[in-house]
Amino acid sequence: MNSSSNANQSSSPLFCLLGAVGYSHSLDTCMLEVAVILFLTVLIIFGNLVVIFVFHCAPLLHHHTTGHFIQTMAYADLLVGVSCLVPSLSLLHYLRGLNEELACKAFGYIVSVLKSVSMASLACISVDRYIAITRPLSYATLVTPCRLRVCIILIWVYSALIFLPSFFSWGKPGYHGDIFQWCAESWKTNTTFSTFIVALLYAPAALTVCFTYGSIFRICRQHTREITQRHARFSSQTETNKGERCEGCTDKRYAMVLFRITSVFYVLWMPYILYFLLESAGLYRHMVVSFLTTWLAISNSFCNCLIYSLSNSVFRKGLGNLLNPLLPSCLGCADAKKAPPPGSLRTETRCHV
Repeated sequence: MNSSSNANQSSSPLFCLLGAVGYSHSLDTCMLEVAVILFLTVLIIFGNLVVIFVFHCAPLLHHHTTGHFIQTMAYADLLVGVSCLVPSLSLLHYLRGLNEELACKAFGYIVSVLKSVSMASLACISVDRYIAITRPLSYATLVTPCRLRVCIILIWVYSALIFLPSFFSWGKPGYHGDIFQWCAESWKTNTTFSTFIVALLYAPAALTVCFTYGSIFRICRQHTREITQRHARFSSQTETNKGERCEGCTDKRYAMVLFRITSVFYVLWMPYILYFLLESAGLYRHMVVSFLTTWLAISNSFCNCLIYSLSNSVFRKGLGNLLNPLLPSCLGCADAKKAPPPGSLRTETRCHV
């Protein structure tokens, strides 16, 4: 009996989301799906490994408490990349012996928890920057290393608990496991559970980010306006005003870096969240849209480290120090091009993050 079921399983057509909707049942279409997933997996793993190594090799990055949240996101995104090896191996039929229902639920739960950690970390980063700008004098007493560690632990525990009901058949946490046939065809979303996830995770995180960054940029705009008016009123104190303007520069530029990361996160996740709500309400369902929105959202795990590396000068310097033993000649040429001529040395008044 078991041998006949195994034979039927081996002779069954290869399941993939792109082929399931009638585009093609050939191996080429499913291999395209595997190629997309593998490509994102490699980018996510490599990019976040670089971020983790740079943070360990660049002590200046630990001066900001947000660095700990960035590291938390990097570890969570790295685990997302590692877990994405599961759908690739499944599509290549290397995991035929697995229980599809259990593998589907486990994979969907793990990825949902890890992305929840990233979402909650972004919300905590925005709150941290809000406190740093609105209460600069009491910031050191409000944000202590002990409270920071407790906050990170709570993020992981909360993310693990909020998706736990999906194991008890309350609902489907997302479409990450839809590469398994059972997950795509038999596991349906539940309106109550989807509303539960939105109310306790998506909505609070989004509202927190909007409020904090809106307040931060309003305060920075007001501060810049006051400095400009003071500069126009007391033109003789130009150097003093430059120094005063530079004091607020670091916080504003660092907030901009974090705002870019947050904005890209929600831009990539918004199609997934909208489809999740529409499909849960029974208004729209399409497997290809499910596949595209899901892996567009997962691609954010690579975009986080890319944006941070391009926007943060301290991170770029740490990355250069990390790559210096590997590419000494190339980096030496780049440093020589950036170095100013001896006669043009002057005091730099710009602030950098």
